[in-house]
Amino acid sequence: MKKLVIAIVLIAVILLGISCRKVDDSSVIIFTSTEDFRTEHMLQLLKDQFPEYNITMQVMSTGSHAAKLKAEGTQTEADIILNLETGYLEGLQDILADLSSYDLSEFLPELVPESKRFLPWDKSSGAIVINRAKLGNLPVPASYQDLLNPIYKGLISMPNPKSSGTGYMFLVSLINAMGEDAAFDYFDRLAENILQFTTSGSGPVNALIQGEVAIALGMTLTTVNAINTRGVSFELLFFNEGAPNITTGFGIVKGKENRPAVKEVFEFAMTKLVRDDKELFCPEPVMINQVNNIANYPRNIPYANMDGVYDLAWKEKLLERWNH
Repeated sequence: MKKLVIAIVLIAVILLGISCRKVDDSSVIIFTSTEDFRTEHMLQLLKDQFPEYNITMQVMSTGSHAAKLKAEGTQTEADIILNLETGYLEGLQDILADLSSYDLSEFLPELVPESKRFLPWDKSSGAIVINRAKLGNLPVPASYQDLLNPIYKGLISMPNPKSSGTGYMFLVSLINAMGEDAAFDYFDRLAENILQFTTSGSGPVNALIQGEVAIALGMTLTTVNAINTRGVSFELLFFNEGAPNITTGFGIVKGKENRPAVKEVFEFAMTKLVRDDKELFCPEPVMINQVNNIANYPRNIPYANMDGVYDLAWKEKLLERWNH
């Protein structure tokens, strides 16, 4: 009798496994760090294109996204990784599938890694964003040094580099422009005028929208989206050091690349989602013959020197030093 019970239990487990596998075959899980408005657009396109699949997009901060993948490896529930910073992807290549069998000719070759383990998703820049209504009669700052003026105390918001890729790219751009010690000294002094170091890159622009601050160290695309959808009158400034910038990428988790649903969704991401995202939201160049047709999006952005931004060991060292 005991053997019969064990046999029945084993059969039940096998049948349950088969049942779960059938459900899994029609499901695709995507980890992403895109802003809500971009995620919602992509998810709608995916649902329209693949009504037979159960597609889930899990949105998380850049740091949480990378940490989760590092901890879980190829055992992660994610099938596709999207909009994760290039530096993190470089360190996660062991868990990413080889994409060399795909047609990669539409992407800028300098942004495709030699390993072909991920593809460029976007290039994002930062800007100094001004809300003149909140600034009132105060002068518009013309340099990073101007931001140290006590007249701006409590009127500036910046993302925290420890939790935000946007904050980190501002830090790296000024380290490359000033030197490490001088840059950290600068941010120590700037902190006296900062109302809040936000946890996310969109936080400073949201603070502008709420009228909490007059100046934000924020994302260009988040600002332009606010201008175009909310009708706010913000100005984007690029100081002499240039616009801090970073690239992100997307790929498939190793071991998931042969599942038909995952392959179809990834191919759709390569051909439709990435193009749509660039045409509607983030037109900075990652693809050949990419055109910027977005109203109010700056053309010919002067990019800052971002040497070392993808060096994870250096990043860890810098963030240990950050104390705000």
